[in-house]
Amino acid sequence: MEGLVRKPVVSGLFYSDNPSSLIKEIEWSFHHHVGPGVLPSTSEGLQRLSLGYVSPHAGYAYSGPVAAHVYYRLSLEKTPDTIVIIGTNHSGLGEEVSLAPWKEWETPLGKLAVDVEARDYLIRNASIIKPDYLAHIEEHSVEVQLPFIQYIYMRRDKKPRILPIVVMDHRPKTMRGMAREIIETMKELGRDFVIIASTDLNHYDSHEVTIRKDEKVINAILNLDEEKLYEAVFREGVSMCGPGGVIALIVIAKDLNTGRPIVLKHATSGDTSGDKAHTVGYLAAIFPR
Repeated sequence: MEGLVRKPVVSGLFYSDNPSSLIKEIEWSFHHHVGPGVLPSTSEGLQRLSLGYVSPHAGYAYSGPVAAHVYYRLSLEKTPDTIVIIGTNHSGLGEEVSLAPWKEWETPLGKLAVDVEARDYLIRNASIIKPDYLAHIEEHSVEVQLPFIQYIYMRRDKKPRILPIVVMDHRPKTMRGMAREIIETMKELGRDFVIIASTDLNHYDSHEVTIRKDEKVINAILNLDEEKLYEAVFREGVSMCGPGGVIALIVIAKDLNTGRPIVLKHATSGDTSGDKAHTVGYLAAIFPR
């Protein structure tokens, strides 16, 4: 469990464990009619255009085309120093807010380096974000973002580092504290950073019901209203699995006075699988600088 490298746990399940097949899956996601329709840019942009993104984390056959919108837009930007990936804790293991202590994360496409300086700063100074292996050993919400990140930067000299966090306590109060700790760390270390909030939206209703429920969450996001988002999930029954990361992103956007979020793509698993009886909602959204 402990060590220097976090090995993949859902390769061969959520995405291919063969490197060439995995690249084909990623490119299929970009070309899919639900996706952006084009491959990401291979040349580095001149500036940071975003604070962060909302990205889904299901199997690529279902959510890959929606996630591709996120990574197409990210590919147009200047390569960040650090990508903070905030996932959700599906397993119930470990700390309420868990910082992964590994130095590298591995996928079939190779290894991604962790921002060890930022990790160690949080370990020394944070009270809400706590180092914990257990929460990450079976968790896919961070892992499924990694091959997309590797793909868009594979032809560039500069590679971003990652800072993986997963959340089990999604309350706005807790996420405001986590957001402050992330902002303090990035400012103290002078990082040019981007946040990926990894979440799926409503689960297992029909396509029509899922779209209708998802709109409650999406409206809260567009209005930068973390309380309404939390209310939609925990009082109105929208079974979004990763509200905490999105709440933290909203809080950071308001703290840094950045632009309002923009929906890049909203779809369900029915749009990619064809089964519209039992669907999961997926959102790609950008929080502009």
